[in-house]
Amino acid sequence: MSLHPGEPLASGRPALLPTDEPPDTRPGAPGERHKLTALQGLAALSLDAMASVAYGPESIVLVLAAAGAYGLGFTLPVTVAIAVLLAVLVASYRQVIAAFPDGGGSYAVAKRHLGRRTSLVAAASLILDYVLNVAVSVTAGVAALTSAFPELYGDRAWICLGVLFLVTAVNLRGVVNSAKAFLVPTAVFVGSILVMITVGQFRDGPVSTESATGHAPVLGEGATTVGALLLLKAFAAGCSALTGVEAVANAVPSFRAPAARRAQHTEMALGALLGVMLIGLSVLIGRFHLQPVEGVTVLAQLADASFGHNAVFYVVQFATMVLLALAANTSFGGLPVLMSLLARDNYLPHFFALKGDRQVHRHGVGWLAAVSGLLLVFSGGDTNTLVPLFAIGVFVGFTICQVGMVRHWNELRPNGWQAKAALNGLGALLTGVSAVVVTATKFTEGAWMIVLALPLLVLAFDRIHRAYAQIGARLELGRVPQAPHRSPSLVVVPVSGLSKLTCQALAAARSLGDDVVAVTVTHPEPDDRQAAEALRRDWELWKPGVELVEVHSERRALGRPLSQYVRKLAVTHPGTQVTVLIPETEPAHVWQRLLQNQRGSVVAHAVRRDTDAVICRLRFRITADLR
Repeated sequence: MSLHPGEPLASGRPALLPTDEPPDTRPGAPGERHKLTALQGLAALSLDAMASVAYGPESIVLVLAAAGAYGLGFTLPVTVAIAVLLAVLVASYRQVIAAFPDGGGSYAVAKRHLGRRTSLVAAASLILDYVLNVAVSVTAGVAALTSAFPELYGDRAWICLGVLFLVTAVNLRGVVNSAKAFLVPTAVFVGSILVMITVGQFRDGPVSTESATGHAPVLGEGATTVGALLLLKAFAAGCSALTGVEAVANAVPSFRAPAARRAQHTEMALGALLGVMLIGLSVLIGRFHLQPVEGVTVLAQLADASFGHNAVFYVVQFATMVLLALAANTSFGGLPVLMSLLARDNYLPHFFALKGDRQVHRHGVGWLAAVSGLLLVFSGGDTNTLVPLFAIGVFVGFTICQVGMVRHWNELRPNGWQAKAALNGLGALLTGVSAVVVTATKFTEGAWMIVLALPLLVLAFDRIHRAYAQIGARLELGRVPQAPHRSPSLVVVPVSGLSKLTCQALAAARSLGDDVVAVTVTHPEPDDRQAAEALRRDWELWKPGVELVEVHSERRALGRPLSQYVRKLAVTHPGTQVTVLIPETEPAHVWQRLLQNQRGSVVAHAVRRDTDAVICRLRFRITADLR
């Protein structure tokens, strides 16, 4: 069967990116050693969720403290409600991993089952949450450091940028290297929290309160009732502990084969550890009748009460500080994968889909670091400036994902689909209510910026997609093009003097085109006129067989006179393909590029802006042995 011009290709794929070859997932394959095991995935992708136990219970306590000691009695019930939501989310995302092993989480689910616009809302919410997670995690970790060393408080913004640089550098080495680097801090933190919970449950005798001594309490006046609004606010505040639960589902391709099964094991382990730590800490808060005070974290008071004010207390604090600072790694593991999927769907620039030799989406990592760095600079390294914006985006993504999974099971209807759909439906209800509560209670604290940023991101995605669609239509992607035919060609070579570079440029031009013309720009200044006359005499003596054309310019301009000459050629030579070949040198050392006059860039910019001519830049490499 023959194909005719304009007929759709068999692939029917109009995307601008080429179809990728299936990855080699065999054990020991070159790409597999740069991917995660289940344990490494727990270290690389769960730091955000794990570190949230440092501020999740504290957020609940600070809200309930408004009702005094009576209000603090509701810490455990509120935490249990959050733990129930956590269990539903973990079970739901376990199903998402199995159904969408290519990653993308809520974006992938919504794209298939809820339509393009809803999927873009999910993607925008995840991007915002990932970026804010980096900024919040870094500032919270540095806040723990400056609490121990107050003299560093004035330099906290620079310290934040230093920590961000460290995390970025580790991730550019590859996701496996980042997992190995963060495995020990994660193990120390989780181990210390679990030991603290165990020791605190059986602690008898006097309880140390040294860490809180001298600090003002933040309890409200005594109360005998707690309203539903206060409980909702406490629940909304504590939901910050659930951020990061979705990261594993977003980054399934980062795991070794079988990727989906390893990711499911990681998700279950994350949920179990996080649930145990949240409930265990809340039980300790009630057991020790802990009261929040200014300047000392709830976790520090719990460590003091459980272990006493000794070396173990400082180990817990140090582990907390390190893990909070490094919790940003969750975003570096999940966001670049999400951005690569958006790029493949033409909603982000295509360079976000490119991978380095260590299976790293370097452009995604770099973009995340840059935007997070700007947030750190504008916030001055202050956690309280960023926290009100946190956790809203992720609950929007949670809800969209669960609704999409309900439709997924309703369409496929495998064995037991009703139970799976019911689980996702319950998750959608709970997370939807949570999203409304979190947004409403934090709207005046900065949540309005997230409400504004979400539609702006979706509009940006749409604009990029339309641009790619227009490019694809102009290129007739997905259709058989006309048969190629040869047209007359004319090559223009800008020259300013005679050299080996000029000779090579003319030789290359003769091989490219039917006709070749050399062009030099002259100016009225005496020195320039003398140089032009010298070039003309040397050209006549050299006799390269190529005409030298002088283009006069009253001003000391180079690019515009050449582009105007090329435009005239297009008019006087209709049907001829005009090519401008720009000879340039390429120094042996990078620093020597500063010595170049950039004439080639000036000419290329002017010709590209003002004409339709083809631009060819000929590089002449200067070898290192030349001095």
